[in-house]
Amino acid sequence: MPDVVIIGAGVTGIQAALDLANHGIEVHLVEKEPSIGGHMAMLDKTFPTNDCSMCILSPKMMDVYRHPRIHTHTCARVSAISGEAGHFSVTITKIPRYIDEERCNGCGDCIEVCPVEVYNRFDAGIGVRKAIYKPHQQAVPDIVVKDAEHCIECGLCYDVCGREAIKKEDTGQEYVVEAASVIIACGYDVFDAANKEQFHYLRFPDVITSLEFERMMNASGPTGGMIRRLSDGKTPRSIVFVQCVGSRDIQLERPYCSGVCCMYAIKNAILIREKYPETEVTILYMDIRAYGKGYEEYYQRAVDAGVHFVRGLPAEILDRGNTLSLRVENTESGEMCDLKPELVVLSVGLQASIDSEDIATLFGIPREDTGFLKPLDDKIETVATIRPGIYLAGTATHPRDIPDCVAHAGAAAMRAFLDANKDGSS
Repeated sequence: MPDVVIIGAGVTGIQAALDLANHGIEVHLVEKEPSIGGHMAMLDKTFPTNDCSMCILSPKMMDVYRHPRIHTHTCARVSAISGEAGHFSVTITKIPRYIDEERCNGCGDCIEVCPVEVYNRFDAGIGVRKAIYKPHQQAVPDIVVKDAEHCIECGLCYDVCGREAIKKEDTGQEYVVEAASVIIACGYDVFDAANKEQFHYLRFPDVITSLEFERMMNASGPTGGMIRRLSDGKTPRSIVFVQCVGSRDIQLERPYCSGVCCMYAIKNAILIREKYPETEVTILYMDIRAYGKGYEEYYQRAVDAGVHFVRGLPAEILDRGNTLSLRVENTESGEMCDLKPELVVLSVGLQASIDSEDIATLFGIPREDTGFLKPLDDKIETVATIRPGIYLAGTATHPRDIPDCVAHAGAAAMRAFLDANKDGSS
């Protein structure tokens, strides 16, 4: 029976891999990052249950890594594909990791002695990492990666590594896999809030994005789970969430709703009220879109917890010294509100992955005007593409929350399973 290749090892790719492998299919899971898990690994809690994100994801990550039928390729990309459905030849290119993956045991001694600190993308910019690092403590595989761009070759990591697992030089490798089908689960990126200049993101230190706030709230994040103003390190006494930053914006040619922003803002607002009951929390919104199971009840829970909801968006955020200033009209009451929060969180929307254009070109499939990959049909064939044997899953096609991504992964896995069985029986 031929294999299946899955591009992207976020929760969508992980679920599709497990579904296929548990039905006897050999799976090659390809992830460009050093660890599997995707954006979900960055989150603190999930809505509407407030379950720990990694408590759900981490067991699945380990199940994937240990499964005898799943071959996990981290620091890797699909660089070429040829053939047709049932008989694809897929080239997987391994990006240099500068680590002997067989020898490294993830002890972290090299990380401790490394003198170089750089921007940590996993912490969304509010934390730092070393030039040799693990993305986070629960990374899978549990091995380090050396950032050759920022490494100064001081030699300390070579000296401290008793297993001699760190390489001074490394070259990429290529594998060719014969596959019946390919599932593209390349995920999403978040909107760059600096494009909304009126909010002065990156100019005002106490205007942050929702992803930065997620890392701040996470106990394993750079602040140990404590909410802090970046300007002075103090706990803010008032926080305002601004919704639809990079979503439903005609001027930016982003007319679509990102689907998750209302609910993750409500989630974080509830968590703030539980952890800091003295902190005032306000959510500025266009519409609250609580469409999923239990979501409306979750919204009501936030109201009962004392979260203020104001229907209206600010024109600009101003800096008033120790506080920020937002003037907004409550479109329900007609009242003008003059808010002076100590921290503003921009609820940034989801956008197509930066890799979606290259993937579309490589596989010969179209994209939507929004940049997301285009399925064969938006209502019936939501996982199929114009190219037989190539399937889409999760946020590769449009914004989805985690339960929808998992369900979509199962649909894509079933189509790939049918392809593999069809080829095996012919």
